[in-house]
Order: sequence, then structure tokens, then C-alpha cells
Amino acid sequence: MKKVSNNWKQAFPPESVGTEFFEEFAMRAQNVAAKVFRVKTAAEAQSVIVEIIKSSNAKKVVATPEVVSPLELPTILKSMNLNLYTEQSDIRTHADTSDVGIACVEFGIAETGSVCEDGLAIEQRLITTLPPISIVVMNSANVVPTIEAAFETISKVFDHGYISFITGPSRTSDIERVLTIGVHGPSQLVIIAIDEEIREV
Repeated sequence: MKKVSNNWKQAFPPESVGTEFFEEFAMRAQNVAAKVFRVKTAAEAQSVIVEIIKSSNAKKVVATPEVVSPLELPTILKSMNLNLYTEQSDIRTHADTSDVGIACVEFGIAETGSVCEDGLAIEQRLITTLPPISIVVMNSANVVPTIEAAFETISKVFDHGYISFITGPSRTSDIERVLTIGVHGPSQLVIIAIDEEIREV
């Protein structure tokens, strides 16, 4: 899938990465109703994803190839008699009727509990906005402290395209000022942060 940058790692050189901002990021993400799981390995991330899918009785999943291949999810999900769609044309066809969407995001922002998504490909945006359960995967070391730092990070790789910030599940209070979750997008946002370096995540 096309991305704004094929190498977001250049925005996070080895000497700059660390997890000192992760706890604040997780706290603020949970404060806006996101669920946050920090795991050490891809295998643990895989277990979390499988458990979420089982507990939600999902039947149809759309996912980006960049996230399912490193986590070896295709074989496992198919063994659960799930329909898994990762091809661009299939994502466009099935995203609006899928139960779960799984995608990578580039980094988190501690100040707001948001995640930054490289959304140049429309299929990426469909996966994170249409299914009622949105699961996003990121490296736990890729967390910046502030919105200002987020824009500084983006400026290292961005010259055109589509970037979005996701903060918690969809919410609105347009109708009689009553807060409602999931009207314009996912009713659940699950953030899985992996400590080990994962290819493509």
C-alpha cells in the first residue's frame, strides 16, 4: 500500500528512541476510552489480537498486509473460520461490513494519547474508520511528548499526502449534547504497542 513515507524509521533514529513517554501516552489514551496493550513480542501482540477477535465474535476482518505478515495472522485467523481481507480491492469492498480492522500506525503522542497514521492509501483509512473495532499496532518506543514534536517528526518524512491523528474511539455530542460513542466511526480503539522492533510496524 502506498505511504507518505516508506521509511518512517528515519524519523526515529536509534539514538532518539526510548519509552520515557509511553506511560503518559497510555494514560491519556485510556482517558479518552482507548484500550492500550503493551507487549514485548510480536507473538504476544498476536495473542491479544486473537483474543479480541474471539471475544467480539467477529466473522470478518480487514487488515493491511504490513501488519498481518510480520504477526503471522493470516494462518491463525483462517483456522478460526474468519474471512480475512488484505488485498486493496477486497478492503475497499469489505471494510464497511467488517467487524474488525487491523492496521499499523507510525507513532503515539503523549500529550493527547493520539496515534499518528500514515493514511496516504485510502485502504488504510477505510480500515481505521469503518469497522466498529479498530486495532492499531505500533512500536512502543515511537512516542513523542507533544503535538509540536509530532509535527517536527512528520516534517522529516512528509512533503505531500495524507496524515491523520486518531484519538480514542469515534464520539459525538451533536444530538442534545449527549456523548455518543461510535456514531461516525469505530466504537472501540485498541492500541497494541510492541517493545521489540517489528519489520514494517
